[in-house]
Amino acid sequence: MNESNHQGRADGFAGTDGDPALAAGRGARVGGVRVRPADRIRALWYSNAPWAGTGYGQQTQQAVQRLIKDGHEVAVHSNYGLHGASSNWNGIKIYPAGLSNYSDDIIAAHWQEWTQSTDLVKLLITLFDVWVLKAPNLEKIPNIASWVPVDHAPCPPDVVNWCKKPNVMPIAMSQFGHKMLENVGVRSVYVPHGIEPVFKPTPHIVDTSGKKMTGRQLMGWEDDRFVVMMTAANKGVHPPRKAFAENLMAFGMFAQKNPDAVLYMHTDETPSMGGINLTVLLRACGIEPDRVKFADPYTYRMGYPQNALASLYSAADVLLATSMGEGFGIPVIEAQACGTRVIVSNFSAQPELLGDGWLAEGQPFWDAAQLSWFITPNVPSIISALNEAKNNRGVSQQAVAFAKQYDADAVYEKYWKPALKEIVEWCRLSQS
Repeated sequence: MNESNHQGRADGFAGTDGDPALAAGRGARVGGVRVRPADRIRALWYSNAPWAGTGYGQQTQQAVQRLIKDGHEVAVHSNYGLHGASSNWNGIKIYPAGLSNYSDDIIAAHWQEWTQSTDLVKLLITLFDVWVLKAPNLEKIPNIASWVPVDHAPCPPDVVNWCKKPNVMPIAMSQFGHKMLENVGVRSVYVPHGIEPVFKPTPHIVDTSGKKMTGRQLMGWEDDRFVVMMTAANKGVHPPRKAFAENLMAFGMFAQKNPDAVLYMHTDETPSMGGINLTVLLRACGIEPDRVKFADPYTYRMGYPQNALASLYSAADVLLATSMGEGFGIPVIEAQACGTRVIVSNFSAQPELLGDGWLAEGQPFWDAAQLSWFITPNVPSIISALNEAKNNRGVSQQAVAFAKQYDADAVYEKYWKPALKEIVEWCRLSQS
């Protein structure tokens, strides 16, 4: 994708290009209050493109728009979703990926180009795994705020080494991550991920022809089925972080004793994105083809509209999301916001995101690549949770209420604003 003016599907806030006051560097009025230039930042945001249908893409879209609405100046360096030329999305400048695997080769150049003519506080904000950031010229960027996923215990050495750099301020996206960093003597600020208000109990949506469709109809499952939903990117083999094998083995054994149980998998069935062949795995787990349905592959690749995803969550009886480790775990909050109970692993960020549902236990798994521990979810523990879920069906108001604390606007007001104040003060101290 290399259009010069890419427009996002979601309703976006105007970027700095659409506000003459911001473009001129004057104080902007936000909610009737003048934001002083001294309190504003001009930041390059390094992550997935805001239109990408990934967790990183969603959080980029969400946070960057609110930062700009609040008077800050932000451009995005897309390490996934844009190649070849700069673009524009809802008035926001988007820089393209570089030549290295994770585009760290061009971060410093993009940052220099974006921040060279400003009196505002200059900042690089990263939302990605920090162990991929190897380019030596990153040392030349004076202030880097890294919204960092921590999904191992203890914090992996490469993550610790990055977060201890004098020009880096970590932003922990989970309380677990905050604690793991604290355990190795690294100070961080805490800002969780958020979700948009579209995620709520959604019995049906209206398609482009005006026809109502339920989530079950979108899935292709009948109303009298017990639907287990999985939504996870099919990426990675060593280690298989999403624990597809353990989840599917557990479902296969559960389904043998529950003939009404079926599976909806919101993922890629093929290994085309660097994952595993789920068709072969389903067969190995004894799951018959008529007991599982996948998301439409083309729509999945292009990105389901968020209201359609909310309808899918609402149609599921339970979200099965036990993994080896999570830096956060957005689908767990999205599903609960739609009133659906969840099954997650009792490890990393997952327990703190459980409002209504069940924890599956596991045993330690040594991740030799990152020199730290994941867990392998326990199959009997998952089966036990599935049995509990079948006895607790229907919309969970407890889950809905719990998920409200992760509303994107609430997260911005409660966490981003104070975090930015601390980060700006850190930038000033580092320059003095």
